[in-house]
Amino acid sequence: MKRMLICAFSALALAACTSPTTPLADPPADQPILSTPNQIMPTIIPSSPAENPFAPHPSDGKLSRGKVFIDLAQIRTLESYPIQVQLDLKGNLPTPCHELRVEIKPPDAENKIQIEVYSLVDAGKICVQALKPFEANFALGSFPGGHYTVWINGEKIGEFDS
Repeated sequence: MKRMLICAFSALALAACTSPTTPLADPPADQPILSTPNQIMPTIIPSSPAENPFAPHPSDGKLSRGKVFIDLAQIRTLESYPIQVQLDLKGNLPTPCHELRVEIKPPDAENKIQIEVYSLVDAGKICVQALKPFEANFALGSFPGGHYTVWINGEKIGEFDS
């Protein structure tokens, strides 16, 4: 009995010494997120298509272009007026040294939205040869009335009406 009391008291004392945990706040529903399985808290990304965090950078010319292995690509339309369109991507980069790039082109005459997804890497950098999972969710924006198709790297992934 005395041993059980000592164990219980020790457990309470240890619990009192730990710092309290504050739950992470969920990002607002209209904010896309970028996260990888190793991140504790997702990073909130602006929902404006003009602020695409994966857009090509001026310094990209120094890097070598690589593949991206896309496991899931889907579009979502938010119930808003005007309709807002979101893109969800899940997949893998060839190595942890690769950086994700997503180039979104405006709709063409046939209302096709062409999106190019690729990776960039410094060819001189030594890097472990292991896939790096990624998940990216961001806004494509709103579009004038019509029927649109969305294409990623030449492959149709979905369509929507605006």
